[in-house]
Amino acid sequence: MPAASVSATKTLPGVPPGPKGRFLLGSLVELSRDWLGFYARCAREHGDLVYFHILHVPLYLVVHPRDIEFILVTNAGNFTKSEDYRALARVLGRGLLTSEGEFWRRQRGLIQPAFRRENILAYARVMTGAAGRMLDSWKDNGVRNLHEDMMRVTLEIVGQCLYGAEVSGAAERVGKAMEVVTEKFIVNASQALLFRFEIPDLFAPRERRAIAELNEIIGGIIRDKRSSNQPRDDLLDTLLRARDAEGKPMSDAQLRDEMMTLFLAGHETTAIALSWACYLLAQNPQIEAKLVEELRSVLGNRAPTPQDLPRLSYIEMVVKEAMRLYPPAWGVGRRAIADCEIGGYRVPAGSNVFILQWITQRDPRFFPDPERFDPERWREDPVRSGKIPRFAYLPFGGGPRVCVGASFAMMEAILLLAMIQQRYHLELVPDHPVEVFASVTLRPKHGIRVTVKHRELAE
Repeated sequence: MPAASVSATKTLPGVPPGPKGRFLLGSLVELSRDWLGFYARCAREHGDLVYFHILHVPLYLVVHPRDIEFILVTNAGNFTKSEDYRALARVLGRGLLTSEGEFWRRQRGLIQPAFRRENILAYARVMTGAAGRMLDSWKDNGVRNLHEDMMRVTLEIVGQCLYGAEVSGAAERVGKAMEVVTEKFIVNASQALLFRFEIPDLFAPRERRAIAELNEIIGGIIRDKRSSNQPRDDLLDTLLRARDAEGKPMSDAQLRDEMMTLFLAGHETTAIALSWACYLLAQNPQIEAKLVEELRSVLGNRAPTPQDLPRLSYIEMVVKEAMRLYPPAWGVGRRAIADCEIGGYRVPAGSNVFILQWITQRDPRFFPDPERFDPERWREDPVRSGKIPRFAYLPFGGGPRVCVGASFAMMEAILLLAMIQQRYHLELVPDHPVEVFASVTLRPKHGIRVTVKHRELAE
């Protein structure tokens, strides 16, 4: 019998434990007050599979790596994107993150070659060049908003590496548009879960204008590339040259959707990982000292190269641990196509299930003292060594839809963090609030303000 089906001879309990909720509203009020806190309480109080509802919509929270692997790998064919992804589709269209089925497989096949190892290594010089220009603009004892700086530099990098375009001049426009698009994402995602119809965008004029602004920026890059007679070996050129089985090129609408997806996802997630890594280092001077000692030994004052990556092992550990505590992509949603069994319970067809890295990666069963920032957890990678389950740690997702740019993002984060820490010690500005904001990504709500203090590493 297929894994997607529940055996007729096996009687399963239908509803897992979960919060009782309020009459008619269910858990809507509690969820709207504190999205992450609500899910954390559910996992803590009710276990590895939690049932709750908001209004008429039943939902499941999946916590255990065993069940996560079942959804993302073992029985991946029985799950599509959950309904809340429709909120993302308003911005990203039918890009790699939101599309499904054969169309997604075709697009993935076209995009994958741009992220081969040899191509990724060739991007390193662009990454270090952009980081160097950013750091040259910093002043000793100056105050910086790390999140804004990281968003700007990763935007420049993704524009150069993936589109062969200079987009740093559009950084402020992109930043403002993204703030508008993401600030109400949770509300929009909740509406997508509750209502089958689309809310007309006339009720969200600021969001409509922000999406139009992003479309204009992406459209300009595509138009410039089409009119250019100077082919470059970047992703956009690859997609422009691509032809389907009938010899037809990708439409402008398809190009726009893929470019928008990679443009936004390709810089936002890395920027956020770097922001949280710097924040954690600023709070842990002993860990910072170990990192600086590795930099002094491996690099001195020269810029890192791809050949240095195997020797920058402690920095890689820092990045991994930062993404454990603050996974930029903090949740994955799926919808069951057919009835199935998860964690000993029957989950009906059409059910939305949520996997939250924010919860599973802070589970003390897999990460002792889980709130503590401890890069040494990754000295002997517990996932690769089999000490903890494979899906206890999944900052880039998992299964067939694992992030296509994971290797690109890791190299970028390591190289940029190395250069930042080479040249500056960062001190958090006192009394500036640093608050987690769960939107499309796990942003610092008010940014992260630091005083930067120049340091020199002897050769």
